[in-house]
Amino acid sequence: MLSRRAMLAGGLLGGLGLRAARADTPVVRLGSLPFGTSTWEAAVIKARGLDAANGFQLDAVKLAGNDAARISFIGGQVDTIVGDLLWAARLGNDGQAVRFIPYSTSEGAVMVPADSPIKSLKDLDGKRLGVAGGPLDKNWLLLRAQAKDVAGIDLERAAEIAYGAPPLITLKLEQGALDAALTYWTYCARLEAKAFRRLIGAEDILHALGVPGDVALIGYLFPDATVKEKPDAVAGFYRASRAAKDMLAQDPSAWEIVRPLMAAENDATFEALKRDFLAGIPRRPVAEERADAEKLYAVMARLGGERLVGKGNGLPPDLYYDNGRNG
Repeated sequence: MLSRRAMLAGGLLGGLGLRAARADTPVVRLGSLPFGTSTWEAAVIKARGLDAANGFQLDAVKLAGNDAARISFIGGQVDTIVGDLLWAARLGNDGQAVRFIPYSTSEGAVMVPADSPIKSLKDLDGKRLGVAGGPLDKNWLLLRAQAKDVAGIDLERAAEIAYGAPPLITLKLEQGALDAALTYWTYCARLEAKAFRRLIGAEDILHALGVPGDVALIGYLFPDATVKEKPDAVAGFYRASRAAKDMLAQDPSAWEIVRPLMAAENDATFEALKRDFLAGIPRRPVAEERADAEKLYAVMARLGGERLVGKGNGLPPDLYYDNGRNG
């Protein structure tokens, strides 16, 4: 009887100890959009226990859109979001230090129907061109610069421009209300599955403008204060993110976790999204990423000026995070 009571007590204390240990585990709150690819990675991290294995608990917080993500990030409601490199640099140069973990090199492209007579940038002259985002969208600025260099045209004046959210721009292209559309990579992949083709990709434009490598223009952003408050949790998140990407690249069964989140209506769409996600996994050392990002920053500063990059003359010195090391 005493032995049984001792066993029960031991089991209860053990359970309480386990719950206490879990309560002490630092939480990383990831703000993600409903159809953002960070939800794919988060699902793999949770399903495969990569957060617990790396000493933190991942809490995925659903946010309505990009504006909500930025507000939640700045206000401290979430610890990290997938955000724009230039925005992160601007925050840092304006005194709000941020750390950037490269997330993806996949970028947008100009899409046209498969049978479109548009074969080059010069052919966009006089056409109806949709642009996902606004006049200061980085891909739009890059496209304008390339059109001037290669075709000698100012697309903002030469084409009939329609700005809008990516889903709307993509829909208008499908309906034939636009001749071409510059949109984000996930929408490009979906359009390719519907027999649309790429006229030119943002990566091609970057290379033409003198940026030799594939730069991750989006990444996980962490406030510097968060990195200092819970360095082990942020380092664990960094490792878990890399491990999840490796699983998706090497283990086909990992995509069984992700596919329900992809809203891929058929196999062709699924395969296109999978292909472009895997192609965008950053593999270069942070030093190489930063060197090419500096070149890109100079191009963006020239094209968009202070309205785009703020008052800084370059990337903040400690912008990049690399498993506990900054650069």
